[in-house]
Amino acid sequence: MKSFTIQANDAGQRMDKFIAKAVPLLPKNLMYKYLRTKRIKCNGKRCEISTRLQEGDLVELYINDEFFEERADRLFLHAGPMVEIIYEDENILLVNKPAGLVVHEDESGAPDTLIGRVLRYLYEKGDYDPSREQSFTPALCNRIDRNTMGLVLCAKNAATLRVLNEKIRERELDKVYRCLVHGTPSPQSGRITLFMRKDSKENKIRVFESPVPDGRTMVTDYRVLRSDGQHSLLEIHLITGRTHQIRATMAHIGHPLVGEGKYGVAANSLGFKHQALCAWSITFRFRESCCLNYLNGRTFSLGEDVFATSIQNRR
Repeated sequence: MKSFTIQANDAGQRMDKFIAKAVPLLPKNLMYKYLRTKRIKCNGKRCEISTRLQEGDLVELYINDEFFEERADRLFLHAGPMVEIIYEDENILLVNKPAGLVVHEDESGAPDTLIGRVLRYLYEKGDYDPSREQSFTPALCNRIDRNTMGLVLCAKNAATLRVLNEKIRERELDKVYRCLVHGTPSPQSGRITLFMRKDSKENKIRVFESPVPDGRTMVTDYRVLRSDGQHSLLEIHLITGRTHQIRATMAHIGHPLVGEGKYGVAANSLGFKHQALCAWSITFRFRESCCLNYLNGRTFSLGEDVFATSIQNRR
């Protein structure tokens, strides 16, 4: 038998979600059976899959010890050193991910990921210890491609993660991108509406100018910040958030991103080894009060010179 006292980072979850995280070796079919047969109890009483846990609840599992074997939960200690921190408080961490670093573990299984570096940093700082957590791990709230650089937001506790996931879903976080493209778009600002269909086999999207069956609308606002005629620095605001939206859209209108090889040509005279695309700023625009209300209206961004010097140095 093993018991768990529900902590702040565990509260608010359904019983089945909590058990799946706290006892990952327990198969789901057995978990459901043990809930039915009262071998899993909450506060000494029978509970349901949908029972919502509250801080202080006692969850007791009368199951075999083999399901409680120690987990290999410190792989993050093999991750690389922490990346640049743009902002941090007790709830969130905002970092600048470099191009070339994956956000989560990929098929290679290599531990050096952005989330690995974040967990290592928080562990060494004393803000996170997996041995003290039963079901929560600090998590990234947004993700960008391996070869895209820029701002990624991390929740340091469960309450923050729930709020940020909701605010992102309701589009209450305004994200702005910057990129370098070949040529100069005309007009110098505008809205591009296209349609896309994903090709999962090639990990690529197909772009169309008219609606297509099983397709999705793709809307992008852009503005030229500066140009030398051969290359332009653009500011991009995504009205929709589709896979590869910026890369595919700009290539489709004849101005592919510098260094981008999937939809354009990777070779470039500016020396970019990765696509010149950056998640440049995040603004919190909450419509209703929440535990992160102290961030409402604030904007966090990278330096004004992101990619700009690439054009200036050619003059």
